[in-house]
Amino acid sequence: MTDFGVTEDGFVLKPVDRILSEAFERARAVFDDIDLTATSPLRKILEVTAAEDGELWKRMEDLYYGNFISTAFGDNLDLLGEDMGLARPGLPATGTVRITLDGGAPGRRYTVPEGTILVTGAPVRAFGTTAPVTLDAAGRTAAVDVVAFEPGPGGNVAAGAIDAVDPTYRSVFLADLGTATLTVTNPRATVGGDRKVPDDTYRARLAGLARNLWTVESVAQAALGVSGVLDVVLSDPLGGVDVSQSYFGTFAFDQRAFSSEARRIGEPYFFNVLVAHDARAPWRTVGPVRGIFERVTAAVDTVRPVGVHPNIVEAIHVEVGVRARVVVQPGSDGAALLASIRQRLATDIGSLRLGGDVLYSQVVRAFVEQPGVADVQQLHLRRGPVASGPTALGAVARQSVTVEAQVGENLVMGPTELAVFSPSGDALDIALVTS
Repeated sequence: MTDFGVTEDGFVLKPVDRILSEAFERARAVFDDIDLTATSPLRKILEVTAAEDGELWKRMEDLYYGNFISTAFGDNLDLLGEDMGLARPGLPATGTVRITLDGGAPGRRYTVPEGTILVTGAPVRAFGTTAPVTLDAAGRTAAVDVVAFEPGPGGNVAAGAIDAVDPTYRSVFLADLGTATLTVTNPRATVGGDRKVPDDTYRARLAGLARNLWTVESVAQAALGVSGVLDVVLSDPLGGVDVSQSYFGTFAFDQRAFSSEARRIGEPYFFNVLVAHDARAPWRTVGPVRGIFERVTAAVDTVRPVGVHPNIVEAIHVEVGVRARVVVQPGSDGAALLASIRQRLATDIGSLRLGGDVLYSQVVRAFVEQPGVADVQQLHLRRGPVASGPTALGAVARQSVTVEAQVGENLVMGPTELAVFSPSGDALDIALVTS
């Protein structure tokens, strides 16, 4: 190959050995009798300069590919995003709080659910718990991780700043506490609010960025830009071309108004926006935490045409679990292995979109690809109770008990359902046995 640098096929990097051989040729052209053996001082100098030139070529390659969203990274990707009008989003701060039960009734267990809203003093910063906590007279105190509801450095609060359960949340969701009280504190400061989303996540957002207003893509983009939203599906009952209609291809454009049978001129038009969100984020506004519904409505309002109104609907979040017998090799750390399996399942199932089925083969891989796992037997996928209320976009039965699939069967999700994996849920039953 003789073409290096910017070519029709992209940027071709010149290898160091080619740079060094060209340096040798130039040296021989200048000097009649030259020593370029392995111990030659001139050869050592040329090798050092060739290595430096090789680094320059790498830098030029980075500069070239930094001009494209699909290959840019770091600061170059930030610059491209700013040119497109979408700055790199931030990540929420995280930390740990200690919850203490006071005045609990003897023999009674109290559950603080996942997503409980904890707040600081003024200015109020709201955090949500990432797992349920069970307290009683014997175990009055428990630690649980929390995540800020709003991304950004404002979520980085000092130790002891998180000091209460939001009063509105308690009055609605923790009314059964009775005379018992909950004391909250964070032993250490929360951190991470100054971080940004990784390159892969940001690149995917930029690649799917809608270039036009008032389109299905722009509405979906606006809704996905709300923190806490996982997936969005738009349903337009009158949109698109329906070739099954009897009048398809025979419409007289000069005689009557199109779609007048379905919508009269001047009447408002509605479309559905199905939203799947993080279970920790409240659907409606609770205390200082603005609800997903209100935030998505405000975001969509900025891109919808006049007279066209969104119907924001909450998706059905279905808890998914697993029952299995896992054969592990002797000497394996059972606790670490279980934690690794839970993390892998949470990652794989968390990547599913609305209507995405939980595949049996994918779950099997989550087990067998773990170091120390010899075999997985009697694996059943479990569909737990619905984690949130039903939606108006389909007749999907609300479940109150766990349904267990047969060995080898997938869990089929409806078009309005999102599979949610709960590492601490009742639907998870994994037994470890030594081979």
